[in-house]
Amino acid sequence: MAAVARRTVLAILRGKSGFHGKPRPFSSCCVLGQKFNMPPSGNDLPRPGGIASMMRLPVQTDTQGLDACFVGIPLDIGTSNRSGTRFGPRQIRTESVMLRPYNNWTGAAPFDSLQVADIGDVFINMYDLKDAVKKIREAYTKIVANGCKPLTLGGDHTLTYPILQAIKDKHGPVGLVHVDAHADTHDQMGDEKVAHGTPFYRAVDEGLLDCKRVIQIGLRGTGYTDYDYDWSRNQGFRVVQAEEVWYKSLAPLMEEVRAQMGDGPVYLSFDIDSLDPAYAPGTGTPEIGGLTSHQGLEIIRGCRGLNLVGCDLVEVSPPYDPSGNTALTAANLLFEMLCVLPGVQYRRG
Repeated sequence: MAAVARRTVLAILRGKSGFHGKPRPFSSCCVLGQKFNMPPSGNDLPRPGGIASMMRLPVQTDTQGLDACFVGIPLDIGTSNRSGTRFGPRQIRTESVMLRPYNNWTGAAPFDSLQVADIGDVFINMYDLKDAVKKIREAYTKIVANGCKPLTLGGDHTLTYPILQAIKDKHGPVGLVHVDAHADTHDQMGDEKVAHGTPFYRAVDEGLLDCKRVIQIGLRGTGYTDYDYDWSRNQGFRVVQAEEVWYKSLAPLMEEVRAQMGDGPVYLSFDIDSLDPAYAPGTGTPEIGGLTSHQGLEIIRGCRGLNLVGCDLVEVSPPYDPSGNTALTAANLLFEMLCVLPGVQYRRG
């Protein structure tokens, strides 16, 4: 009886997950004869069930055949305050079971037009940050080699630095839409050149960014000086502090961003602490007076039409939000990023 039960469970997992054998009908979508992976409906697979991949999509070990991928980096050894972001990718995937494949406001239908899968987590050295950064760069060099666009689940913000290194090797210097409470432009933290407060200083130093096409949105909080953001402005970045957009829609700002970015390649980096702690308490360096969740949506939706070559969502620290709502918000924002990638079909709008 035990052997029969085991075979039954394996058969169910193979059918439901799409990892083994022939995919079930609800796990793919056929468009002009091409099949795309499709997240399973809650009516076909109960939301608490299935393998905990992003949106319960099929998992594969590389980007072969993919237009975009979800990939995790369980990193928190670059943090300066509260750690725990190593658990971010797993919790975001868990909360993503609530996501459905169509965007009911924008009309985006990413799974009707792009082949997407979860490729798991980057293997990193949990005890040596410099080596972890090296491994991330090596992994992303392979991820983007065939044109696949990575959507990264973080992980502390240190990870954006090696990703930009790999992106630059593929696409050249990129524009950047950076959404954050902090500028992350320190030359060093303590005696270290690599940490979650230094990625964009390192990126400028190494020529990874097209500095006239960089915007930082949501910066706020107390500072070490009264000119903390001048370094960014002196590089040519546009800086939009959170107070500038209190009580405002960000749709007009994003029109200006699209003009600033033009047709060149663009990377989107979204730190969850850009949102006010009322919306996202589960993070390591929270700052009051932040963006609202709907302003976060406006920023990402406003990136539609940009030549996005990759995105990340970083600094989710599940231990500081036992409700799971910070990770739920992050999962939704990652879906919105998928919806604005080049090549996504829109059913309306």
